[in-house]
Amino acid sequence: MTTETYHWRSRRSGVRRLSAVFAAGVMAAATVLLAPQPAAAETPWLEVSADRYASFTVPAAYIQEQLGTVSQVVVEGNIGPSAAWAEFGLTRRGDVWSGILGPLKPGLYQYQLTADDTRSLKDPTNSTGVASKPLLSTFLVAGDSARWLADVPPGTGGRVETLTYRTGSGQRSALVWTPPGYAAKGSRGYPVLYLQSGEDVPTTDWLDLGRTRQILDNLAAEGASRPMVVVINDANGADGRELRKAVADRYRVLRDPAHQAIAGVSDGATQALTAAVASPGQFAHVGWFSGHAAPTVDRRNARAVKLLRLYTGNVTDPAYNTTYRLMRALDRADVRFEFDGINPDGGANWQTWQENLVDFVPRLFQHVSDHGPSPGHRPLTGEFAPPPAGTTPTPFVTRDGFVTFETTTDFTDAQHVTVWANIAPGGSWLRVPLTREGDRWRATVGPLKPWFYYYRLIVDRVAVKDTANPTKVTTEPTWSTFLLPGPGARLLSDVPAGRGGTVESMTYLSTVAGQERTALVWTPPGYDPARPQPYPVLYLQHGGGQNYTDWVEMGRAKQILDHQFLDGDLTPMVVVMGNGNSSNFNRELLDNIVPTARARYHVSSESSQQAIAGLSMGGGQALGVLRAYPGEFAYVAALSAGFGSGTGVDVEAINNGTTMLRLYVGDQTDFVYPSFMASLTTLNTLGIRYEFDGVTPGPHGWDVWQKNLIDLAPRLFKR
Repeated sequence: MTTETYHWRSRRSGVRRLSAVFAAGVMAAATVLLAPQPAAAETPWLEVSADRYASFTVPAAYIQEQLGTVSQVVVEGNIGPSAAWAEFGLTRRGDVWSGILGPLKPGLYQYQLTADDTRSLKDPTNSTGVASKPLLSTFLVAGDSARWLADVPPGTGGRVETLTYRTGSGQRSALVWTPPGYAAKGSRGYPVLYLQSGEDVPTTDWLDLGRTRQILDNLAAEGASRPMVVVINDANGADGRELRKAVADRYRVLRDPAHQAIAGVSDGATQALTAAVASPGQFAHVGWFSGHAAPTVDRRNARAVKLLRLYTGNVTDPAYNTTYRLMRALDRADVRFEFDGINPDGGANWQTWQENLVDFVPRLFQHVSDHGPSPGHRPLTGEFAPPPAGTTPTPFVTRDGFVTFETTTDFTDAQHVTVWANIAPGGSWLRVPLTREGDRWRATVGPLKPWFYYYRLIVDRVAVKDTANPTKVTTEPTWSTFLLPGPGARLLSDVPAGRGGTVESMTYLSTVAGQERTALVWTPPGYDPARPQPYPVLYLQHGGGQNYTDWVEMGRAKQILDHQFLDGDLTPMVVVMGNGNSSNFNRELLDNIVPTARARYHVSSESSQQAIAGLSMGGGQALGVLRAYPGEFAYVAALSAGFGSGTGVDVEAINNGTTMLRLYVGDQTDFVYPSFMASLTTLNTLGIRYEFDGVTPGPHGWDVWQKNLIDLAPRLFKR
């Protein structure tokens, strides 16, 4: 983690959940809402590093004072796939609740703290705010793709003010942005764009969450848009004569339809399109940002519309199917329109709509040669419909990486249900709220990259197995797994039947534990116990809280080894995965596991043909064997484990007897990262030779260790 930190001042910005699905999740999770109180010493709870990791450190005493005794604390925010609302669980460490999440994509994020599903509070050390959601704080992760969201230099941007006007039902107000250099008097009039809020989208969200001011300022600064006045209106419709008259009376705007544009988000998109086609000749430019309902379109009314451009997110956007139906209706009515394509990484949220606004505004009131979709956007060829409830095993996975989780009918009386899965950046764990649908709970998440995923349901803070998924994890009875196929996950997939190696159990007597124990042994395809030359052997150890089954059930060791062997990348070897839960692992290994493996399998006893590796606790055990018996194993690897102190180490024996010592660790989200990096200093000081190819993106979890095994196995027994 780098030390550069963003400190939060008075700027108002943020993101809010906008669809009914997202809103339901927030309200269900926050039945007790607390106004912010000053935190001790005003120490920031959130730090964002230059490499885009968000580190949360929340004083436990403050949580106790404000919320009472709690069993869990999560950060809720737009941190899930497609910027969906999700929960990131913090861990109690001493006097703080803490956690690191990242790397995050550049963009604007919002969050609140929630304890035990029902008690929420604002981060009192973050002065940003969202007018419509007082508990939310925001932070901006900088990057080129988010450059439109950054503040322009002081004095160079436009101006936002409130316009108050009278209607037949009383006094109303709208927000108005005027461009840099605007003057109330002059000979030149400005075109005007009306931005329409939806029923569930307050007007202020366009500024607090949509970063509309920053987007307009940046577009103007780059000369990408024509100077215009932008009016942000509420859910009652910008086609009202009172508002347009008030704008014309107050601002220097052009009144002819050719210089009038309207766009909206959510319900506001429907209202914007309705306004354009219901009163023909009123607006020449229309933008549809994730509309909820498609109005009836008459070609006669739509003739005066010069530009009608449609936008939608991916299948997690409720507007996805509506937009498809609207496109077909426009085609039938012979109405010209443009489609920006499916935003593959966008849902129904301000991250998507910010991109829509950046694309739409430069197209207004000037010639544009490109009328196609944005780069990377995809065609919309049909509606999305997950299987009806209860008709398919869960999860239901589409080819393009969208996963629908669904519970059984066992939780109809539950209050809060989430799916906990390794779906955050690098494989960290997030909890995605499910929505009640009839007598089940369901949610669609994605897109996820091809890889191996594991999850469990959390029902009212109790971990529950998805009984509709037949997969199992021996050491984690509530976990289920699934593989999202694709080129990136090829090494984790099954090889064709009959072509892979064999995994079988090896029972041995543990003199340390005083009982029989079991190991799993992988032998390569074509394993020949009678061949003249014994096979090299890798002893592969699991981590703490795990056992000998985990490298097969969670690590996908069989699939990885099978593929690498068939690809010709792997030296034919035997891999022994023993039980490392022992009070004396060195004895367990050398007195029990190794002798049994030599007796049962045709494996070498030569040090140059023996390797030992392990993850976490198992990595520490591998390094412990190296320290105690240097030269016994020529190949040694430790995954997410530190070397320890430098006392009592025979450096010369280690260097002379070790062909390869290779070390691995996850990124800043791996809790052993600090101690691991310190151990590299110890190794350097001692003069021990080792290999370290840099951090593996991801946490202290299987996503990292699978990648480590993929890198390690082909390196063994080739020197």
